[in-house]
Amino acid sequence: MHTNFATKACAIAALLPTAAIAQSVFAHVIVGNTASYTIEQWTSEIELAQSYGIDAFVLNIGTPFEGNTATQASYAFQACNALSSGFKMFFSFDYNGGTDGPWSQSDIITILQAYAPNGCHFQYDGKALVSTFEGTSTDEINAWPSIRAAVNHGLYFVPDWTLLGPHGFDTSLVDGAFSWDMWPAGAHDVSTTSDVAWDEDFLTPAGKTYMMGVSPWFYTDLPYKAWVWRGDSAWSLRWNQTLQIVPEFVEIATWNDYGESHYIGPIVSAGIPSGAERYVENYPHTGWLETLPYQIAAYKHAYSAANPTPSVAAGEEKIVYWYRTSPASAGSTNATGNYCPSPYNAGAYQSCVPITDILEDEVFAIVLASQAGTASITIGGSTSTFSVSSGNNFVRKAFQGNTGVVSVGMGSVSGSGVEITAAPASGIANYNAWVGCAGSCRSI
Repeated sequence: MHTNFATKACAIAALLPTAAIAQSVFAHVIVGNTASYTIEQWTSEIELAQSYGIDAFVLNIGTPFEGNTATQASYAFQACNALSSGFKMFFSFDYNGGTDGPWSQSDIITILQAYAPNGCHFQYDGKALVSTFEGTSTDEINAWPSIRAAVNHGLYFVPDWTLLGPHGFDTSLVDGAFSWDMWPAGAHDVSTTSDVAWDEDFLTPAGKTYMMGVSPWFYTDLPYKAWVWRGDSAWSLRWNQTLQIVPEFVEIATWNDYGESHYIGPIVSAGIPSGAERYVENYPHTGWLETLPYQIAAYKHAYSAANPTPSVAAGEEKIVYWYRTSPASAGSTNATGNYCPSPYNAGAYQSCVPITDILEDEVFAIVLASQAGTASITIGGSTSTFSVSSGNNFVRKAFQGNTGVVSVGMGSVSGSGVEITAAPASGIANYNAWVGCAGSCRSI
């Protein structure tokens, strides 16, 4: 049994000096993939994200804070301030992803002194929200009290110290925590086990907040990292799990990490890491955005009944569907099942599991229906039908050796996607997802 929300809210409220509004949804943005952006491009993507219910971008930055990184952070805030639409930004200091080593205390102070008071910086409880990607050495952890003291603006510190695990650090150092455990290790679906350990068992008793991660996919096949974790049904399952955990914040991983295949924003070719082009180009993911207004509304309603109950209006029906374009057993690959030892995975720590066990050869779909009815998925000449109710439905159809065009339908809603083939034309496996949308969908 999870701690109910009333108990959790009381535990946190007891340690907060003033009331605060949580229930915010963020999207993780890899600033290193935005070097080609103009202020206009940032404006466009902010407007796009906000139109689907996202409240802020989490700007992941690695060292050094100069050149493209400093320029793009400035552009992002300039675009946000010019819009003045209520959308916000905050930083995630990536201690592992920079070209100049981990972040220094002095550089973090300089950045936060400049940006924490900015009108577009996300504030929680009157303080600037700040996060990290790791940074778990003793010196890095112990630097944060000094960083807080040096920045002339309150900080609300919610790091990702997943490597340390729950109970792995003193909660007096933080205001909350973000867990990067949003993909399963092995041949099973993602669960809430890690979330419960972080939130209910560790953070809530200390009156601290929890930022829960949601991600649709994970596949990377680059010269320096190559593995898969199960995505498959995660875009439906993980959002449903936010209704069980009811975290204070949700962070989507990611808006634009093309190299790891979990982008939900538009593909900007200049931002694709070298070597990832073959598995990213022509594999759009913006269809996943189409379910967000319903999923975010459901999460916010679970957090507070004062928020509207999600519903699907007549004329707004849609089917968002996704799949790999060949069976998991087809084609050659350098990728491993799990982050396990290989010539490409330095520092890997997991046990290897066959990719064919991890990945499920199926077409997955979220059906948003205004009333009860019947939906269908067709692969080539094989059709399966599903009874659906009004609201959010999840359905799936196994390949079972079928190939050909994938089609979906429900009443007047219909659409088709790219073919499933018996093997990739190049002979090289691509475990990325192709995502489509039929019905009341925008063209992005």
